[in-house]
Amino acid sequence: MAFSLGFHIVFSCIGMVMPFFMSTAHYFWLKKKETVYLDVTKAWSKGVAIFFATGAVSGTVLSFELGLLWPRFMEHAGPIFGMPFSLEGTAFFIEAIALGFYLYGWNRFHPWFHWLTGMVVGITGLLSGILVVAANSWMNSPSGFDFVNGQYLNIDPMKAMFNAAWFSQALHMCVAAFVSTGFAVAGVHALMILKGKNVAFHNKAFRIAAIFATVAACLQPLSGDISAKDVARRQPAKLAAMEAHFHTEKGAALVIGGIPDTASKTVSYALKIPKLLSFMATNDFNAEVKGLDSIPEKDHPPVMVTHFAFQIMVGLGMAMLALSVVYFIALLKKKSWSDSKWLLKLFVIATPLGYLALEAGWTVTEVGRQPWIIYGVMRTADAVTPMPGIAYSFYLFTAVYISLAVIVSFLLFRQITMVGKLYDSSTDHKTQ
Repeated sequence: MAFSLGFHIVFSCIGMVMPFFMSTAHYFWLKKKETVYLDVTKAWSKGVAIFFATGAVSGTVLSFELGLLWPRFMEHAGPIFGMPFSLEGTAFFIEAIALGFYLYGWNRFHPWFHWLTGMVVGITGLLSGILVVAANSWMNSPSGFDFVNGQYLNIDPMKAMFNAAWFSQALHMCVAAFVSTGFAVAGVHALMILKGKNVAFHNKAFRIAAIFATVAACLQPLSGDISAKDVARRQPAKLAAMEAHFHTEKGAALVIGGIPDTASKTVSYALKIPKLLSFMATNDFNAEVKGLDSIPEKDHPPVMVTHFAFQIMVGLGMAMLALSVVYFIALLKKKSWSDSKWLLKLFVIATPLGYLALEAGWTVTEVGRQPWIIYGVMRTADAVTPMPGIAYSFYLFTAVYISLAVIVSFLLFRQITMVGKLYDSSTDHKTQ
């Protein structure tokens, strides 16, 4: 499941965000009538189609895995949190229809209606992501039912969907999707500019993607703060594992880096900022923050994995925030920086950082919830399938996802190369 989600989250985030990049370029084409924006729009629309297809395949595999790997979980949880999944299916169908209209609507629809269909692709894709996260947030903050003598009674699907965690998780995930995809797309176009290929084309594309990425990177710490305070209130064990916070104390220090030792309940080689964890969790420098010592050991998450994943996520997020600040200085104050090679090289280096942070963040969410699949209600060990031979399905699904990754990489490489050649020949023809 972890392997499948690790692939699908990349496909789905690109599918959620790229339509907005595409629609932005399309808007500039309609307003300015500069052919380069039309070229960018059509190039990105093909990328949207590629990731829509791969996202659909990888998402379908995940739906099979829910039934195959977690039958006991689905037996009890399905009727409770099934609503966001059914609504996600509706959003997906609308997205598919709108994408068909967009791809085949050139010179057939009114220009602004055609642009609107592209916006619908983005909005429904984003809505699909929010609905799936709502289902996941229910696993972290179960509500909408009464658990009595092992029975799930008085089910309220709306209350389950709009649980206490859905807003903070959905907000953090959506912003992360714009950060990761924005930096990845900007990095690819920055590389093409450095190579001197189709500079006018890639400059426009880079500017659009970089603006989305840097604005989102500046908003991400705010959404992260909302998420952290929510986790501190609902899942103190997860917060303690994230921070390697072993001992309950007032005025708790924020731990940066370090190697936790669960045997001795200590953290080595860490930088500790006094009282900052208490403030970040509660807005009070002297507030008490629960440590792992206040939680039964059988309910402890894997501290090492959760702590390292959290540190990676925050560290990469801060690196992208710093690059965003530099980029805004270049746009507003230091115009000479905008076209400098060193700035473009920084964006190239940042290409994978967003997705690495994204994977680390989901590791924190899922591993930090352990040993619960439904927090405080059902343990993961009680939900997993008892059937033997499950390793063979793992080999099959692994082959599917690796094949998807290879195919997508090949298609994108061919698309970028083809766009470059077409744009070069078009430019040469105009010059002659």
